Parts: sequence; structure tokens; C-alpha cells
Amino acid sequence: MTAAAPLGFSSAARHWLRRCLPGSLGARLLLFIGAAIVLTALLQGVLAYRNALAQTDTLFDYQMQQTAFALRAGLPVDARGRPQGTPPEDENNEFIVQVWTNEGLRIFESAFGTALPQMAVLGFADVPARGTMYRVFSLQTRSQVIQVAQDMHVRTALAREAALRSLWPIALLAPLLALAVWWGVRRSLAPVQRVRRELAMRQPQDLAPVPVAGLPEEMQPLVREFNALLQRVDQAFEAQQHFVADAAHELRSPLAALQLQLQALQRAPGPAERELAQQRLAAGIERAKHLVEQLLALARQEARGTPTPAQAAAGQGAGAGLVDLRALAEQVLAETAVMAQARQLDVGLSEAPQLQHSFAVAADPQAMATLLRNLLDNAIKYVPAGGRVDVGWSQDAQGRALVVEDSGPGIAEHERERVVQRFVRGHNAGGMAGGSGLGLAIVQSIARSAGAQLLLDASPSLGGLRVRILWPAQAPAAQA
Repeated sequence: MTAAAPLGFSSAARHWLRRCLPGSLGARLLLFIGAAIVLTALLQGVLAYRNALAQTDTLFDYQMQQTAFALRAGLPVDARGRPQGTPPEDENNEFIVQVWTNEGLRIFESAFGTALPQMAVLGFADVPARGTMYRVFSLQTRSQVIQVAQDMHVRTALAREAALRSLWPIALLAPLLALAVWWGVRRSLAPVQRVRRELAMRQPQDLAPVPVAGLPEEMQPLVREFNALLQRVDQAFEAQQHFVADAAHELRSPLAALQLQLQALQRAPGPAERELAQQRLAAGIERAKHLVEQLLALARQEARGTPTPAQAAAGQGAGAGLVDLRALAEQVLAETAVMAQARQLDVGLSEAPQLQHSFAVAADPQAMATLLRNLLDNAIKYVPAGGRVDVGWSQDAQGRALVVEDSGPGIAEHERERVVQRFVRGHNAGGMAGGSGLGLAIVQSIARSAGAQLLLDASPSLGGLRVRILWPAQAPAAQA
């Protein structure tokens, strides 16, 4: 047994309807309201017409009844009709009055030769006579039967004429109402047109907020969100300009160093000096390569943008998907194992009990891999030989967090806000080689894109730096 199709328009009908509707909001409002006015006027006209017919019919019946009542006391018992052969000039066959005696003798008729059949049924009845239909009202007194009749064709024509006269106000007021609606819609949408004209006249670099004053309440939330978007775009442009300036400044030094090392290689007097110059040139190239890779990674993350609070709460960041951080941590630890062994470091997963379960978050898998790789690279570079680096996660009232902690020198409390900026390094890392000051900036950009926060503090167990990527309690972090 197949399920019944849901009520409503099909997808093809909805698509056709969307194509037929005008694109302008004002035109759509006028179309819908105009259609509503026309349908309402038609319905009101039909109801008014039927009501007028019914009221007119009731009125005619009432007049017939009152005529009969009036004749009841005004006719003598022996009243006679007009003699035959003398019809009046103003004889009316549309409205007939007849009086009969109780013995069946007609003693009065209002029109010559228009006698109706004697009615035995008192009250109202429809009687065919003279090739038409008459509406007859019969009233019996002690000595007489009074009949008042009206031609139904005439009666209907009079009722229709009265009903049509009742439609004239509707026919005149409906266009006036449509004109008033058109004027009201145009006046109501005037602020929207003003905003459109203002935006059309703006220059590309003008990202000033759109004024909200004077806009309808329904439009104000949309304009506020648009202003917030303009603010984010302005911040993105400003960040891009700063990024380009900072990148140019930071690349100048390694490129100048490479040029000097190349000149030293060219001027080396002997094989030993040439070998040393080659090693220094190779190290300089590696540092420049690492700096360029970090710059590209940061540029990619900043291009993704920071999600709005609603997007972050719904896990709708760029490229968002469910990421198993345990599997990701094992993968990145395997990639950095060789570098950790070269520095004689103990790098691995924490032995905390919560590691027995998976930790899944809504984020971009590649971005999260870059985040974890930067944290481990920083720890491996700055932790002295023989030290320890642990990867784990925690859960408390604040939310759930990915945790990377080490036994290195850490970062002073007054520097923790600065080191997340681009090209800024802590004093404890000043003597370490290979740092570009971009690692934590990249981590913070990825964390924001994933709806998380970057928190730096001292490791309570290892004594060095503890980095937490915290998803607040309302964020979409789930345990698999």
C-alpha cells in the first residue's frame, strides 16, 4: 500500500509559481493584496447579491401580506367585480387582488380577465397561471377569501435590480481600496528604496554601516546583520593589509640573510669554509621555507573568517565535519615522532582516564590537523632535550578541551596575550632556532574558525606550558 501524497503544491508547481511571481517585494505585495481585494470584493458582491435577493423577496411577501390584511376590513360582504366588457385603461396584471366568498363566488378582482385558480391552501404558495408563475398569498375571513398575487418574473426582475444597485458601492470602493493599498505599499517600501540607492552610490572601499533610523522594524534586524557583515569585511581587509605588511617585513630579513650566505659561499677560500657556508645556506633556506609555509597556512585560515556566534553554536564553520581528535592526535604524533626522537623527547598521549573514550568535535579535519601539528612543533622546538610533551583532553564546567602540555620553559603570564599575535615570540624562546612567531597565531585562527578558544597557562603536572583548545559547554562537542 503506497503512502498518500502530502497535501499542498508539488515541487513543479512551486517552481512554476516562483517563476511567475515578480522579483520585487513591492510588486509581490501589490499582487497578493490586489488579488485578495478582488477575491474579497467578488465574494462580498455574491453574498450581497444573494442577500439583497432574499431581503427583496421577503419584502415583497410582506407587502402582499399587508395588502391582504388591509383589504380584510375594507371590503363589503357583497362586493362585486367590474362588469365584463369595461376593462380599465390602467389594468395591471403584475399585481392581482381577488376576493372570493366562502361559497366559492369571486366577488372582486383588480384586473379584468386575470382570474387565478381558487386556492384552498391558505398562506403563501406558487401558482402557475396565464403562462407564468405567480406568488400567491391567501387569507380567509369569516365570509371571504382574499388572494394577493404577484408575477414571479416581475418580482425577480425588481429584486435583481435592487440587488445590482447594492453592488455599486462595492464596485466603486474596490478600486479606491486598491489605490490606497498601492500608495501604502509604496510609502512603506520607500526606506528600503532609500537604502538601495545609498548602497548603489557607494564606492567599493566604503564599508560604513547603513543607517537604521527610519527603517521598518522588520527591516532593522536585516540591516543590523548586514552592518555586522560589513564590519567583519572591514576587519578582514584591515587584517589582510596588516598581514601583507608584516609578511613583507618578516621576509626581508631571511631573504637578506640568504643573500649574505650565498655571497659567503661564493667567497669561501677552501673546502671547509665552503662546506660550512653550504650548511648555513641550507639552514637559512629551510627557515625561509618554514616561514613561507606558516604564512600561507595563516593566510588560508584567516581567509576562512571567524564564524558568527550562531554559526559556531551550530557547528557551521567553514568545512565543518565531525573530527575524532583521538585518531587525529595519533596520526599527528606519528608524523612528528622522528623529530621528537632526534631531540630525545617523550611525546605521546596522556595517560589520563578520559583517553579511554573518543573526543569528537565539529571542525575542519585538515585545519585541526594543522592546529595540532603547530602545537607539537612548538613544543618539540622549545622543550629541552629529555623533556616530555603530552596530548590529551579534559572536561569541566567550562566545556571540553584539547590539551597539549610540556615540561619546557613555558611562557610568562604577562606575555601570554602577546604571543598569540603574528610574528611575536616569548622571551624564553629567544634563543631557540627556527621560530617564526606564527605558530600560536595560526592555532588561534583555527580555534576561532572551529568555535573554540585558545587558552594558555602553566601545566600543573609537567611545569611548562599548557595549551587548551576549549569548546564551551554550548558548543557542539560530542563524545563518540
